[in-house]
Amino acid sequence: MSLTLAPPQKAAALLVAVGADAASSIMQYLTEQEVETLAAEIASIGRLHPDTVESVLEEVYQEAASQQLITAGGIDYARELLTSWKGSKGAEIIDRLVADLDVLPFGFVRDIDPEQLVHLLKDEHPQTIALILVYQPPSYSASVIRGFDPALQAEVALRVGTMGKTSPAVIQRVERALQSRLGNVSAAEVSVRGGVEDLAEVLNNSDRTTEKAILEKLATSDPILTEQVRALMFIFEDVVSLDDRSIQLVLQQVDTKDLAMAMKGVAANVRDTIMKNMSQRAAESLVEEIELLGPVRRSDVEVAQTAIVAAVRRLEEAGQIVISRAGEGDLVE
Repeated sequence: MSLTLAPPQKAAALLVAVGADAASSIMQYLTEQEVETLAAEIASIGRLHPDTVESVLEEVYQEAASQQLITAGGIDYARELLTSWKGSKGAEIIDRLVADLDVLPFGFVRDIDPEQLVHLLKDEHPQTIALILVYQPPSYSASVIRGFDPALQAEVALRVGTMGKTSPAVIQRVERALQSRLGNVSAAEVSVRGGVEDLAEVLNNSDRTTEKAILEKLATSDPILTEQVRALMFIFEDVVSLDDRSIQLVLQQVDTKDLAMAMKGVAANVRDTIMKNMSQRAAESLVEEIELLGPVRRSDVEVAQTAIVAAVRRLEEAGQIVISRAGEGDLVE
């Protein structure tokens, strides 16, 4: 006889049904308290009727499929499909998932190759492009912006940086239009994005050439916005703002050849800051490496500097170093 289970009992039944190995993998994503709660439920749940187990597995499958539909095609599309499949039960699943999910517009865009999206958007109005890109991961948006010509890059960057609230109707209209061009119509829920922080994040994930070109052109049209963006960014020359311990951690992550290339033509204060955080032998070796390089292309220098900045950002994300940014106040011990 099948039983009606409470949510914790359903979770326990699922872990029992999938077996020890799979259950162990799932529990790695849970908090210690959640694991303790599930362990107690598993211990007390006893033997389950096969119909009960099948019901739990079917519910998990339906919710997983529903979440995938929401992410790929939007809430309206998922509700329509699930309702036609499971009737009112499908609608209930969607409503429950929507209450728990932070669903962003233009989720389907991430499945498009950045180069294809460049081709698709290059003739669109910069405001439309900006609206689409602020809802994408910064690294993805950076890849798309890199493919535009410099003038369009600057126009899009300006609109990302100055974007405020956008009405749900406008977002849905742009989303539907884009999906219709892709042969798939749907809508999604709305949240507010755009602004200086989003633009800084996109540029932080861009290559140095794109970053410099955008900031230079942006400075001519909106100097104040440019300074606000710069204050939130970390560029190679900002290494001088790091404390000695942080610089030493960064140097441990960097290949000597990349460092030598990145140091070509840098300002004396940047060079001195890096050198003083190396052993005398390592510093001498670096100087020799720089001299051996001879004349190099600026693009190669910028690639190497971008790699080092990426190492800085990884260390910051891992909590191993702190980057002091304008407006954040002084650090305290």
